[in-house]
Amino acid sequence: MNPPQRDLTQMTLGVLFIGGLIVASFWILQPFLPAVIWAAMIVVSTWRVMLGIEARLWGKRSLAVVAMTLILLLVLVVPLSLAIAAIADNADRIVGWAKWLSEFKVPPPPDWVAGLPLVGAKAGNFGLLLLQFLLTVVIAAVMYAGGESAADWMKRFGQRLGGKRGADVVVLASQAIRGVALGVVVTAVVQSLLGGIGLAIAGVPMASVLTVLMFMLCIAQLGPILALLPAVAWLYWSGENGWGTFLLVWTLVVGSLDNILRPYLIKKGADLPLLLIFAGVIGGMITIGLVGIFVGPVVLAVAYTLLDAWVGDEHGNAEPPSANT
Repeated sequence: MNPPQRDLTQMTLGVLFIGGLIVASFWILQPFLPAVIWAAMIVVSTWRVMLGIEARLWGKRSLAVVAMTLILLLVLVVPLSLAIAAIADNADRIVGWAKWLSEFKVPPPPDWVAGLPLVGAKAGNFGLLLLQFLLTVVIAAVMYAGGESAADWMKRFGQRLGGKRGADVVVLASQAIRGVALGVVVTAVVQSLLGGIGLAIAGVPMASVLTVLMFMLCIAQLGPILALLPAVAWLYWSGENGWGTFLLVWTLVVGSLDNILRPYLIKKGADLPLLLIFAGVIGGMITIGLVGIFVGPVVLAVAYTLLDAWVGDEHGNAEPPSANT
């Protein structure tokens, strides 16, 4: 066997061995991948917030990590726990609502809804969901503590793959994540809070549960109307026509906010075509669930940037597109 053939064999075996290790690693880490991906999305989206908190806490990273962990617990775990407690306390009323709603004939939801976390078939597994949230918070705390090292490693990895353009793509991916976080998450928070205020003013029972449900629906890009319209119908059915009309108008206003607020925030967070971001959000969510809301736009943004740079690189030495942080 000649030396070139031996080198080719060694390289092939090495690539297969490394590929096998990567596949085995993903297989072993599969139970933790959703929490890891969510934690990474949260950390990238809120990194600047963490740096601002660190600056106000005398430059102590440990204190900033503790503060961000408490904030995440308040945002993720506490609302879910309160919703579970409210559902348990109002079980009889919920059963009555379910019997009332069962009298109406509604078309079945699309098949892809069954695959959505928090919305589809997993909606009843609150214990597992709470555990996933706690695991996400723990992993996010670890990432906050060593964020600079991880970001530097990712940039060096991108540069190793594609030179300066590869490093720019890593920065662009973080921009896409921040843009989607601004557009999707902030819009969901605003809509759910305003919807909850309307429910409380109208005197709808279990307003806290419906508010949490609205937030989940807004994150899933289904909108708050699905949670507010049953409350409007209940008010009319109870004879509260005035409050029903008020909540109906409030529902239309809150439900239309995303058409204005979300595009503005997404464009502010990432200088990418808005249609590309929307396609990534919706397509990613339908394909791989809620985490696809972030993964989809990142994949499309990277593919769009690489394709745009390749088309514009007529002589093979054009400068890559800028990716300012």
